[in-house]
Amino acid sequence: MLVALIARDNPGALDTRMENRPAHVDYLKSSGDTVFQAGPLLIDGNMAGSLIVLNVDNMGAAQAWADNDPYAKAGLFASVELIEWNKVIG
Repeated sequence: MLVALIARDNPGALDTRMENRPAHVDYLKSSGDTVFQAGPLLIDGNMAGSLIVLNVDNMGAAQAWADNDPYAKAGLFASVELIEWNKVIG
C-alpha cells in the first residue's frame, strides 16, 4: 500500500533541518523500495516540511518508518500525517 507522509516543520527550525539533512537523505536512500517518492515542502522557496510516499505493507510499517526518520528523532516536525494514497497518474 502507498502512504503519504506529510510533515510540517516547527516554525524557525530551518537550522535543525539543515543539520539533520545528511542523515535524513541517507535514511531515504537506505530504505530501498519503501520510499516511492520524496521531497521537501517549500514556503517562499525555503524548505518547511516533507512529502514522502511510502510503499509499505500496512500503516504500522509506515508509522515505524516515520518514527525512525532522523528528522523526527531531531524533533523537526510540528505535525506529521500518514494518509493512505492511491497513485492514478504518473
